[in-house]
Amino acid sequence: MREASMVPEAEFESYYGRQILKTPTWKTPDVPLYLFLGGLAGSSAVLAEGAALSGNHALERVARTAAAAGAAAGTVFLVHDLGRPERFLNMLRVLKITSPLSVGSFILAPFSALSSAALASHVTGRLPWLGRLAGVGAAAFGPPLVTYTAALVANTAVPAWHEAHRELPFVFAGSGASAAGGLALLAVPVAQHGPARRMAVAGAALELTASELLKRRLGMLAEPYEQGRSGRLMKLSSRMTAGAAALAALGGRSRAVSAVAGATLVVASAITRFGVFEAGLASARDPKYVVVPQRERVRAREAAKTQGARTV
Repeated sequence: MREASMVPEAEFESYYGRQILKTPTWKTPDVPLYLFLGGLAGSSAVLAEGAALSGNHALERVARTAAAAGAAAGTVFLVHDLGRPERFLNMLRVLKITSPLSVGSFILAPFSALSSAALASHVTGRLPWLGRLAGVGAAAFGPPLVTYTAALVANTAVPAWHEAHRELPFVFAGSGASAAGGLALLAVPVAQHGPARRMAVAGAALELTASELLKRRLGMLAEPYEQGRSGRLMKLSSRMTAGAAALAALGGRSRAVSAVAGATLVVASAITRFGVFEAGLASARDPKYVVVPQRERVRAREAAKTQGARTV
């Protein structure tokens, strides 16, 4: 029989008032915008290839432009966060499978080149076979570009990111799809934006579902996603996404309604990235999000050992 402890369990606290984890030094707004633009660009490349296969030239042009421009702008924000352009180039010297940032660099670089080549061919009409091949390549790199950023933030010690590693790829995938579809709703004539509307609604549903599952599974660690500045951003994004998806689904025949829904989805997708980013920073600052989950894991292991000993 196990003896009862006569000393109460110590409360968690930081060392001399200091936080336990170092807050990530990634820049704001550079990194959140990079996460957002990667999702927009990758999903747009997939949408563009679908439009090309169906002969929807208006949708294809908008989506190819979004893919190329999003990748270019995202690269600028990434390089600015790194501080010097050569740091990005140095990451392309060696592929390190265990590093999400290294793998992401080898996704971003070819995606940028392929999406730009596909857009150039589509606009000029030159080398159409090469442009189509580049478009297929960009579409292949699109989904990894959308979701690798979730692996990038989850592969850290930041509690709100690390513990959400199961759901974040789906949150980012859905958010990226809703942004790509929303941008097309804003820029493409009503008669030709059907595929974009379906992508926007499906992406919104995926994002909202994954976000809810994330909050339910994380328990206490979901607090940064629900409280403070990051919580306000996540709630705003969810409401905007849900409302805009409903508008897109029900008012798809109206040019004005589609434009409002599309613009709202794009803005909501960006807010989601800022919300996730701020939630991670908040969890790194508060020592309870480090200590309490560690203690819960220790108790769970001890309980499992006790249960195993009883069954032997």
